[in-house]
Amino acid sequence: MNGVLEAAAEVCAFMEARGWAFCIIGGLAVQHWGEPRTTLDADFALLTGWGDEEPYVIELLASFESRIEDAHAFALANRVLLLRSAQGYPVDIALGALPFEEAMVARAVTAPFAPKYTLRCCTAEDLLIMKAFAGRARDWLDVEGIVARQCTLDAKYIIGQLTPLCEMREDRDTILRVKALLGAES
Repeated sequence: MNGVLEAAAEVCAFMEARGWAFCIIGGLAVQHWGEPRTTLDADFALLTGWGDEEPYVIELLASFESRIEDAHAFALANRVLLLRSAQGYPVDIALGALPFEEAMVARAVTAPFAPKYTLRCCTAEDLLIMKAFAGRARDWLDVEGIVARQCTLDAKYIIGQLTPLCEMREDRDTILRVKALLGAES
């Protein structure tokens, strides 16, 4: 786990030095806000906007090894850059541009992960939204862990941000499931 934290710290320092807007998401964020579990990579959301991704991708690829061939084209097509830290740990960087992603990065907090690691992380609410929207079995376990560990979740914010995301794919079930977990009115 220390290797993944070192990778996260390395990427955080890189982005902070450039003044980029970003935060940790994924398994490391779950470790902080939910039920601790193993994660093998460091996941980030990096605000790039629409159409402005390329300079970020070029600079990241100049400083970090890619995990796939033609990572540049893959990142621009799929909005995720798959890299490797200096120590060889996987790093996934989602290229953010949605209003939700902008709000998530703006709300991010500095969070302690271990005695020597204090890193910029999404909030528990934003992590719950991402996990519920992803909707895989592992994600729902993470959502339940976040709800179990966090006593003061902002249900109104969560439902307000999750609803338009789910409406894009006509998914009312996810919203109803989250409302039930949060004890929010339907």
